[in-house]
Amino acid sequence: MSVWDDLVGQERVSEQLGAAARDADALVTAVASDAPPPEASKMTHAWLFTGPPGAGRNQAARAFAAALQCVSPDRALGGAPGCGFCDGCHTALVGTHADVTTVAAVGAQILADDMRDTVRKSFTSPANGRWQVILVEDAERLNEKSANAVLKAVEEPAPRTVWLLCSPSIEDVLPTIRSRCRHLNLSTPSVDAIADMLVRREGIEPEVAAAAARATQGHVDRARRLATDPAARERRAAVLKLPLRIGEVGACLRAAQELVDAAAEDAKQLAEEMDAKETEELKAALGAAQGGRMPRGTAGVMKDLEDKQKRRRTRTQRDSLDLALTDLTAFYRDVLALQLGSRVALANTDAEDALERLARDSSPESTLRRIEAIAACRDALDRNVAPLLAVEAMTMALRAG
Repeated sequence: MSVWDDLVGQERVSEQLGAAARDADALVTAVASDAPPPEASKMTHAWLFTGPPGAGRNQAARAFAAALQCVSPDRALGGAPGCGFCDGCHTALVGTHADVTTVAAVGAQILADDMRDTVRKSFTSPANGRWQVILVEDAERLNEKSANAVLKAVEEPAPRTVWLLCSPSIEDVLPTIRSRCRHLNLSTPSVDAIADMLVRREGIEPEVAAAAARATQGHVDRARRLATDPAARERRAAVLKLPLRIGEVGACLRAAQELVDAAAEDAKQLAEEMDAKETEELKAALGAAQGGRMPRGTAGVMKDLEDKQKRRRTRTQRDSLDLALTDLTAFYRDVLALQLGSRVALANTDAEDALERLARDSSPESTLRRIEAIAACRDALDRNVAPLLAVEAMTMALRAG
Protein backbone atom coordinates (compact mmCIF):
# COMPACT_ATOMS: atom_id res chain seq x y z
CA MET A 1 0.00 0.00 0.00
CA SER A 2 1.15 3.57 -0.70
CA VAL A 3 -0.31 7.08 -0.77
CA TRP A 4 -0.92 6.66 -4.52
CA ASP A 5 -3.30 3.70 -4.19
CA ASP A 6 -6.45 5.86 -4.05
CA LEU A 7 -5.64 7.66 -7.32
CA VAL A 8 -7.91 5.71 -9.62
CA GLY A 9 -6.80 5.50 -13.23
CA GLN A 10 -4.03 8.10 -12.78
CA GLU A 11 -0.90 5.99 -13.24
CA ARG A 12 0.93 8.64 -15.28
CA VAL A 13 0.30 11.35 -12.68
CA SER A 14 1.32 9.00 -9.85
CA GLU A 15 4.64 8.28 -11.60
CA GLN A 16 5.39 11.98 -12.10
CA LEU A 17 4.56 12.87 -8.51
CA GLY A 18 6.50 9.90 -7.18
CA ALA A 19 9.59 11.01 -9.09
CA ALA A 20 9.22 14.57 -7.77
CA ALA A 21 8.80 13.27 -4.21
CA ARG A 22 12.02 11.27 -4.52
CA ASP A 23 13.91 14.36 -5.71
CA ALA A 24 12.31 16.42 -2.92
CA ASP A 25 13.50 13.88 -0.37
CA ALA A 26 17.00 13.98 -1.85
CA LEU A 27 16.99 17.76 -1.57
CA VAL A 28 16.03 17.68 2.12
CA THR A 29 18.71 15.07 2.77
CA ALA A 30 21.33 17.15 0.97
CA VAL A 31 20.44 20.30 2.95
CA ALA A 32 20.60 18.39 6.24
CA SER A 33 24.07 17.05 5.43
CA ASP A 34 25.39 20.27 3.85
CA ALA A 35 25.80 18.41 0.56
CA PRO A 36 25.18 20.04 -2.83
CA PRO A 37 21.58 19.80 -4.03
CA PRO A 38 20.77 17.20 -6.71
CA GLU A 39 20.91 18.34 -10.33
CA ALA A 40 17.96 18.31 -12.74
CA SER A 41 15.44 17.93 -9.93
CA LYS A 42 11.84 17.12 -10.85
CA MET A 43 10.70 19.00 -7.73
CA THR A 44 9.38 22.55 -7.93
CA HIS A 45 7.75 25.00 -5.52
CA ALA A 46 4.29 25.28 -7.12
CA TRP A 47 1.98 22.74 -8.76
CA LEU A 48 -1.37 23.09 -10.50
CA PHE A 49 -3.63 20.03 -10.54
CA THR A 50 -6.49 20.17 -13.04
CA GLY A 51 -9.07 17.70 -14.26
CA PRO A 52 -12.82 17.11 -14.55
CA PRO A 53 -14.98 16.77 -11.42
CA GLY A 54 -14.36 13.46 -9.70
CA ALA A 55 -11.03 12.74 -11.41
CA GLY A 56 -9.25 13.07 -8.06
CA ARG A 57 -7.23 16.28 -8.32
CA ASN A 58 -7.57 17.02 -4.58
CA GLN A 59 -6.66 13.42 -3.72
CA ALA A 60 -3.60 13.62 -5.97
CA ALA A 61 -2.46 16.83 -4.29
CA ARG A 62 -2.98 15.38 -0.80
CA ALA A 63 -1.16 12.17 -1.73
CA PHE A 64 1.77 14.28 -2.96
CA ALA A 65 1.70 16.28 0.28
CA ALA A 66 1.88 13.01 2.22
CA ALA A 67 4.79 11.76 0.12
CA LEU A 68 6.67 15.01 0.79
CA GLN A 69 6.19 14.49 4.54
CA CYS A 70 7.00 10.75 4.52
CA VAL A 71 9.39 9.70 7.32
CA SER A 72 9.40 5.95 6.69
CA PRO A 73 12.73 4.27 7.52
CA ASP A 74 12.53 2.48 4.13
CA ARG A 75 12.80 5.89 2.45
CA ALA A 76 16.24 6.41 3.98
CA LEU A 77 17.29 3.03 2.54
CA GLY A 78 16.34 3.96 -1.00
CA GLY A 79 12.61 3.26 -0.89
CA ALA A 80 10.14 5.61 -2.54
CA PRO A 81 8.55 8.29 -0.31
CA GLY A 82 4.84 7.88 0.31
CA CYS A 83 4.58 4.64 2.27
CA GLY A 84 1.10 5.50 3.54
CA PHE A 85 1.78 4.15 7.05
CA CYS A 86 4.30 6.41 8.78
CA ASP A 87 3.28 9.34 10.97
CA GLY A 88 4.13 11.87 8.24
CA CYS A 89 1.99 10.13 5.61
CA HIS A 90 -0.90 9.37 7.96
CA THR A 91 -1.26 12.85 9.43
CA ALA A 92 -0.96 14.49 6.01
CA LEU A 93 -3.67 12.25 4.57
CA VAL A 94 -6.13 12.81 7.43
CA GLY A 95 -5.46 16.56 7.58
CA THR A 96 -3.70 16.91 10.95
CA HIS A 97 -0.07 17.40 9.87
CA ALA A 98 1.37 20.62 11.30
CA ASP A 99 3.12 21.45 8.01
CA VAL A 100 0.21 20.77 5.64
CA THR A 101 -2.33 23.60 5.45
CA THR A 102 -5.52 23.06 3.44
CA VAL A 103 -7.62 25.93 2.09
CA ALA A 104 -11.10 25.18 0.73
CA ALA A 105 -13.88 27.57 -0.22
CA VAL A 106 -16.61 27.76 2.43
CA GLY A 107 -18.73 30.02 0.24
CA ALA A 108 -18.79 31.09 -3.37
CA GLN A 109 -15.27 32.58 -3.09
CA ILE A 110 -12.04 32.20 -1.16
CA LEU A 111 -11.71 35.59 0.47
CA ALA A 112 -8.51 37.48 1.20
CA ASP A 113 -9.24 37.12 4.94
CA ASP A 114 -9.28 33.35 4.50
CA MET A 115 -5.83 33.44 2.86
CA ARG A 116 -4.06 36.00 5.06
CA ASP A 117 -2.82 33.62 7.78
CA THR A 118 -2.08 30.91 5.23
CA VAL A 119 0.11 33.18 3.13
CA ARG A 120 1.90 34.31 6.26
CA LYS A 121 2.51 30.68 7.26
CA SER A 122 3.90 29.88 3.81
CA PHE A 123 6.91 32.06 4.59
CA THR A 124 7.80 30.14 7.76
CA SER A 125 10.06 27.13 8.04
CA PRO A 126 8.42 23.70 8.37
CA ALA A 127 8.03 22.61 11.98
CA ASN A 128 9.36 19.10 11.41
CA GLY A 129 12.25 20.07 9.15
CA ARG A 130 10.80 18.76 5.84
CA TRP A 131 8.32 20.80 3.76
CA GLN A 132 5.74 23.52 4.37
CA VAL A 133 2.84 22.47 2.10
CA ILE A 134 -0.09 24.76 1.21
CA LEU A 135 -2.95 22.92 -0.51
CA VAL A 136 -5.65 25.11 -2.12
CA GLU A 137 -8.53 22.80 -3.06
CA ASP A 138 -10.66 25.36 -4.90
CA ALA A 139 -8.17 27.63 -6.66
CA GLU A 140 -10.85 28.62 -9.18
CA ARG A 141 -12.74 30.30 -6.31
CA LEU A 142 -9.94 32.70 -5.42
CA ASN A 143 -11.22 36.25 -5.83
CA GLU A 144 -9.04 39.10 -7.07
CA LYS A 145 -7.55 40.00 -3.67
CA SER A 146 -6.94 36.46 -2.48
CA ALA A 147 -5.46 35.48 -5.86
CA ASN A 148 -3.04 38.42 -5.70
CA ALA A 149 -1.97 37.32 -2.22
CA VAL A 150 -1.26 33.82 -3.54
CA LEU A 151 0.61 35.26 -6.52
CA LYS A 152 3.00 37.19 -4.29
CA ALA A 153 3.69 34.05 -2.24
CA VAL A 154 4.24 31.89 -5.34
CA GLU A 155 6.52 34.51 -6.94
CA GLU A 156 8.88 34.61 -3.97
CA PRO A 157 8.40 31.34 -2.04
CA ALA A 158 10.28 30.32 1.06
CA PRO A 159 13.05 27.74 0.39
CA ARG A 160 11.03 24.71 1.50
CA THR A 161 7.44 25.80 0.84
CA VAL A 162 5.32 24.00 -1.77
CA TRP A 163 2.03 25.32 -3.16
CA LEU A 164 -0.47 22.76 -4.49
CA LEU A 165 -3.36 24.40 -6.36
CA CYS A 166 -6.39 22.44 -7.57
CA SER A 167 -8.82 23.63 -10.22
CA PRO A 168 -11.14 22.11 -12.85
CA SER A 169 -9.15 23.63 -15.72
CA ILE A 170 -6.00 25.67 -16.27
CA GLU A 171 -8.11 28.57 -17.59
CA ASP A 172 -9.80 28.91 -14.17
CA VAL A 173 -6.54 30.16 -12.63
CA LEU A 174 -4.93 33.56 -13.19
CA PRO A 175 -2.33 33.39 -16.02
CA THR A 176 0.25 34.99 -13.72
CA ILE A 177 -0.23 32.19 -11.17
CA ARG A 178 -0.42 29.24 -13.55
CA SER A 179 2.70 30.41 -15.40
CA ARG A 180 4.65 29.81 -12.17
CA CYS A 181 3.24 26.32 -11.58
CA ARG A 182 4.04 22.90 -12.96
CA HIS A 183 0.80 21.68 -14.52
CA LEU A 184 -0.59 18.15 -14.07
CA ASN A 185 -3.85 17.29 -15.81
CA LEU A 186 -5.85 14.33 -14.53
CA SER A 187 -8.14 12.40 -16.87
CA THR A 188 -11.56 10.93 -16.13
CA PRO A 189 -11.08 7.40 -14.73
CA SER A 190 -12.73 4.56 -16.63
CA VAL A 191 -15.87 2.90 -15.28
CA ASP A 192 -13.98 -0.39 -14.94
CA ALA A 193 -11.17 1.25 -12.94
CA ILE A 194 -13.64 2.80 -10.48
CA ALA A 195 -15.61 -0.43 -10.11
CA ASP A 196 -12.39 -2.35 -9.44
CA MET A 197 -11.41 0.20 -6.75
CA LEU A 198 -14.80 -0.12 -5.02
CA VAL A 199 -14.48 -3.90 -4.90
CA ARG A 200 -10.87 -3.92 -3.67
CA ARG A 201 -10.88 -0.93 -1.30
CA GLU A 202 -14.46 -0.79 -0.06
CA GLY A 203 -15.48 -4.45 -0.22
CA ILE A 204 -18.49 -3.66 -2.43
CA GLU A 205 -20.21 -6.45 -4.34
CA PRO A 206 -19.09 -6.40 -8.01
CA GLU A 207 -22.60 -5.77 -9.39
CA VAL A 208 -23.23 -2.86 -7.00
CA ALA A 209 -19.76 -1.44 -7.71
CA ALA A 210 -20.28 -1.64 -11.47
CA ALA A 211 -23.69 0.05 -11.23
CA ALA A 212 -22.33 2.90 -9.07
CA ALA A 213 -19.33 3.44 -11.35
CA ARG A 214 -21.51 3.45 -14.46
CA ALA A 215 -24.09 5.82 -12.95
CA THR A 216 -21.50 8.41 -11.91
CA GLN A 217 -19.52 8.26 -15.19
CA GLY A 218 -16.01 8.62 -13.83
CA HIS A 219 -16.62 10.55 -10.59
CA VAL A 220 -14.71 8.60 -7.93
CA ASP A 221 -16.14 10.20 -4.77
CA ARG A 222 -19.73 10.08 -6.01
CA ALA A 223 -19.31 6.43 -7.01
CA ARG A 224 -17.97 5.59 -3.56
CA ARG A 225 -20.83 7.33 -1.83
CA LEU A 226 -23.44 5.82 -4.12
CA ALA A 227 -22.03 2.33 -3.53
CA THR A 228 -21.76 2.66 0.26
CA ASP A 229 -24.72 4.88 1.23
CA PRO A 230 -28.27 3.51 0.74
CA ALA A 231 -29.71 7.00 1.35
CA ALA A 232 -27.67 8.36 -1.57
CA ARG A 233 -29.07 5.65 -3.83
CA GLU A 234 -32.61 6.51 -2.72
CA ARG A 235 -32.09 10.22 -3.47
CA ARG A 236 -30.73 9.43 -6.91
CA ALA A 237 -33.67 7.11 -7.65
CA ALA A 238 -36.06 9.93 -6.71
CA VAL A 239 -34.28 12.34 -9.06
CA LEU A 240 -34.53 9.89 -11.96
CA LYS A 241 -38.31 9.65 -11.46
CA LEU A 242 -38.75 13.42 -11.89
CA PRO A 243 -38.99 13.45 -15.73
CA LEU A 244 -42.11 11.27 -15.57
CA ARG A 245 -43.80 13.34 -12.86
CA ILE A 246 -43.99 16.78 -14.48
CA GLY A 247 -47.04 16.48 -16.71
CA GLU A 248 -48.89 19.36 -15.01
CA VAL A 249 -47.89 22.73 -13.57
CA GLY A 250 -48.70 21.68 -10.01
CA ALA A 251 -46.59 18.56 -10.40
CA CYS A 252 -43.69 20.70 -11.65
CA LEU A 253 -43.82 22.93 -8.57
CA ARG A 254 -44.08 19.95 -6.19
CA ALA A 255 -41.14 18.22 -7.87
CA ALA A 256 -39.06 21.39 -7.58
CA GLN A 257 -39.85 21.74 -3.89
CA GLU A 258 -38.99 18.10 -3.21
CA LEU A 259 -35.69 18.43 -5.08
CA VAL A 260 -34.67 21.50 -3.09
CA ASP A 261 -35.81 19.94 0.22
CA ALA A 262 -33.84 16.75 -0.47
CA ALA A 263 -30.70 18.79 -1.20
CA ALA A 264 -31.17 20.74 2.02
CA GLU A 265 -31.57 17.56 4.06
CA ASP A 266 -28.52 15.99 2.46
CA ALA A 267 -26.47 19.12 3.14
CA LYS A 268 -27.71 19.26 6.73
CA GLN A 269 -26.51 15.73 7.43
CA LEU A 270 -23.09 16.41 5.95
CA ALA A 271 -22.74 19.75 7.74
CA GLU A 272 -23.78 18.44 11.16
CA GLU A 273 -21.04 15.82 11.11
CA MET A 274 -18.35 18.27 10.00
CA ASP A 275 -19.50 21.14 12.24
CA ALA A 276 -19.56 19.01 15.38
CA LYS A 277 -16.03 17.73 14.76
CA GLU A 278 -14.65 21.22 14.02
CA THR A 279 -16.34 22.77 17.07
CA GLU A 280 -15.02 20.14 19.46
CA GLU A 281 -11.51 20.39 18.04
CA LEU A 282 -11.50 24.19 18.38
CA LYS A 283 -12.85 24.05 21.93
CA ALA A 284 -10.12 21.61 22.89
CA ALA A 285 -7.46 23.79 21.24
CA LEU A 286 -8.73 26.87 23.12
CA GLY A 287 -8.65 25.04 26.45
CA ALA A 288 -12.35 24.54 27.17
CA ALA A 289 -13.03 23.55 30.76
CA GLN A 290 -14.92 20.44 31.73
CA GLY A 291 -18.59 20.94 30.94
CA GLY A 292 -17.84 23.08 27.89
CA ARG A 293 -17.11 26.44 29.57
CA MET A 294 -14.82 28.50 27.33
CA PRO A 295 -11.94 30.68 28.57
CA ARG A 296 -12.34 34.45 28.50
CA GLY A 297 -11.59 36.15 25.20
CA THR A 298 -12.46 33.18 22.98
CA ALA A 299 -16.03 34.17 22.08
CA GLY A 300 -14.88 35.97 18.94
CA VAL A 301 -13.00 32.91 17.70
CA MET A 302 -16.04 30.70 18.21
CA LYS A 303 -18.23 33.27 16.43
CA ASP A 304 -15.84 33.27 13.44
CA LEU A 305 -16.13 29.48 13.24
CA GLU A 306 -19.93 29.67 13.37
CA ASP A 307 -19.96 32.22 10.51
CA LYS A 308 -17.64 30.02 8.46
CA GLN A 309 -19.85 26.99 9.07
CA LYS A 310 -22.96 28.92 8.07
CA ARG A 311 -21.39 29.95 4.76
CA ARG A 312 -20.27 26.38 4.15
CA ARG A 313 -23.77 25.01 4.82
CA THR A 314 -25.14 27.28 2.08
CA ARG A 315 -22.49 26.11 -0.36
CA THR A 316 -23.01 22.45 0.61
CA GLN A 317 -26.73 22.74 -0.11
CA ARG A 318 -26.04 24.20 -3.55
CA ASP A 319 -23.43 21.50 -4.23
CA SER A 320 -25.92 18.81 -3.24
CA LEU A 321 -28.54 20.34 -5.53
CA ASP A 322 -25.98 20.56 -8.35
CA LEU A 323 -25.29 16.85 -7.88
CA ALA A 324 -28.99 16.10 -8.43
CA LEU A 325 -28.95 18.25 -11.57
CA THR A 326 -25.91 16.33 -12.81
CA ASP A 327 -27.83 13.07 -12.40
CA LEU A 328 -30.77 14.60 -14.25
CA THR A 329 -28.49 15.70 -17.11
CA ALA A 330 -27.11 12.18 -17.38
CA PHE A 331 -30.67 10.86 -17.58
CA TYR A 332 -31.58 13.06 -20.55
CA ARG A 333 -28.20 12.34 -22.15
CA ASP A 334 -29.21 8.65 -22.11
CA VAL A 335 -32.58 9.54 -23.64
CA LEU A 336 -30.79 11.40 -26.43
CA ALA A 337 -28.45 8.45 -27.00
CA LEU A 338 -31.45 6.15 -27.49
CA GLN A 339 -33.17 8.62 -29.81
CA LEU A 340 -30.08 8.94 -32.01
CA GLY A 341 -29.32 5.23 -31.97
CA SER A 342 -25.92 5.86 -30.43
CA ARG A 343 -23.80 2.95 -29.25
CA VAL A 344 -22.57 4.90 -26.23
CA ALA A 345 -23.06 2.97 -22.97
CA LEU A 346 -26.04 4.13 -20.92
CA ALA A 347 -25.30 5.49 -17.46
CA ASN A 348 -28.75 4.82 -16.01
CA THR A 349 -29.48 1.23 -16.92
CA ASP A 350 -31.57 0.92 -13.73
CA ALA A 351 -34.07 3.38 -15.27
CA GLU A 352 -34.11 1.90 -18.76
CA ASP A 353 -37.91 1.64 -18.95
CA ALA A 354 -38.29 5.38 -18.26
CA LEU A 355 -35.52 6.19 -20.72
CA GLU A 356 -37.15 4.22 -23.50
CA ARG A 357 -40.55 5.74 -22.79
CA LEU A 358 -39.25 9.32 -23.01
CA ALA A 359 -37.13 8.49 -26.05
CA ARG A 360 -40.23 7.15 -27.80
CA ASP A 361 -42.57 9.98 -26.78
CA SER A 362 -40.31 12.97 -27.54
CA SER A 363 -37.87 14.21 -30.15
CA PRO A 364 -34.09 14.69 -29.98
CA GLU A 365 -34.69 18.46 -30.29
CA SER A 366 -36.90 18.53 -27.18
CA THR A 367 -34.34 16.44 -25.27
CA LEU A 368 -31.62 18.94 -26.14
CA ARG A 369 -33.84 21.78 -24.94
CA ARG A 370 -34.33 19.95 -21.65
CA ILE A 371 -30.60 19.48 -21.21
CA GLU A 372 -30.16 23.21 -21.88
CA ALA A 373 -32.83 23.99 -19.25
CA ILE A 374 -30.86 22.04 -16.65
CA ALA A 375 -27.66 23.87 -17.64
CA ALA A 376 -29.50 27.19 -17.30
CA CYS A 377 -30.62 26.19 -13.80
CA ARG A 378 -27.05 25.40 -12.80
CA ASP A 379 -25.90 28.77 -14.15
CA ALA A 380 -28.65 30.51 -12.17
CA LEU A 381 -27.54 28.78 -8.97
CA ASP A 382 -23.96 29.91 -9.64
CA ARG A 383 -25.31 33.49 -9.81
CA ASN A 384 -26.96 33.00 -6.38
CA VAL A 385 -30.53 32.88 -7.68
CA ALA A 386 -32.84 31.49 -4.98
CA PRO A 387 -32.67 27.67 -5.38
CA LEU A 388 -36.43 27.11 -5.40
CA LEU A 389 -37.03 29.76 -8.07
CA ALA A 390 -34.27 28.36 -10.27
CA VAL A 391 -35.49 24.77 -9.95
CA GLU A 392 -39.14 25.73 -10.52
CA ALA A 393 -38.15 27.50 -13.74
CA MET A 394 -36.25 24.36 -14.78
CA THR A 395 -39.08 21.91 -14.10
CA MET A 396 -41.51 24.11 -16.06
CA ALA A 397 -39.04 24.14 -18.96
CA LEU A 398 -38.66 20.37 -18.75
CA ARG A 399 -42.43 20.00 -18.97
CA ALA A 400 -42.59 22.25 -22.02
CA GLY A 401 -39.82 20.30 -23.74
